[in-house]
Amino acid sequence: MQDIFVSIILPAAVFMGVLGVILGAVIGVFAKYFKVESDPRVDLVTELLPGANCGGCGKAGCSDFAKSVVSGENSPGKCPVSSPEQVSSIAQALGIDAGESFARRAVVCCGGDMEQMVRTPNYNGVLDCASAVLVSGGPKGCSYGCIGMGSCARKCPFGAIEIINNLAVVHRELCVGCGTCAAVCPRGVIKMVPADADVHVYCNNPEKGPDKRKVCKVSCLGCRKCERYSADMFGTNGFLASVKYDADKLPTASDVEAIGCPTGALLTVERHLQIETNDPEYSEDENK
Repeated sequence: MQDIFVSIILPAAVFMGVLGVILGAVIGVFAKYFKVESDPRVDLVTELLPGANCGGCGKAGCSDFAKSVVSGENSPGKCPVSSPEQVSSIAQALGIDAGESFARRAVVCCGGDMEQMVRTPNYNGVLDCASAVLVSGGPKGCSYGCIGMGSCARKCPFGAIEIINNLAVVHRELCVGCGTCAAVCPRGVIKMVPADADVHVYCNNPEKGPDKRKVCKVSCLGCRKCERYSADMFGTNGFLASVKYDADKLPTASDVEAIGCPTGALLTVERHLQIETNDPEYSEDENK
């Protein structure tokens, strides 16, 4: 046993010890001569940011965004999650202009849940919207609407999206406007709109009215009632109406009531959530 210790174990222990000393010395040399000096301003901005790491600013995370602010590439106001107080604190700390801040929220421009849309033959695949598009388009007949597999809800860092009856619905009191959900939606159904916008066209299908009605009961017909009511607040691109979010005045609940959308595609955020939560059989023309 002593021979084994002297001939095998002891030399191996000595070798490992010497190797450790050599590697430690090499690491120390590299750390000294190749170290990258950290800019304390980047650390300061990172601490002042919300720390959501949502990517809504277009950067990999808060640290990467902080570097872009310090370098002058971005202004503090470009962070969609920061409050005005946080933006102001960063600007004051760096002695720069806060930049324009634009509060926005996500909206899923579709009202076609499983009760409103024509269903396709049973989809039996991965519960992922992008995968469903590649395979068969998912469980709904409209090729422009929300697939409802919940990819956006799983990606949302703030839990602001709920899947109700295979339809993504945004809870705007939780949404911070980071845009993560819009980036992951394979059909571009999710739009980023001004945070104070209360009325939306819950349809994304640009086809003619009769073709839409074959697949969805609450689709926009392109009848232009909203545009005739106010061309300043509404527009129509082909057969799909839209809210002019850059207008001086945004539509309200009273405007929606006055227009009387024949299918119920034009709704306030509150009414849309109420319908999806409590009244899945809803369509405006059936409830007049």
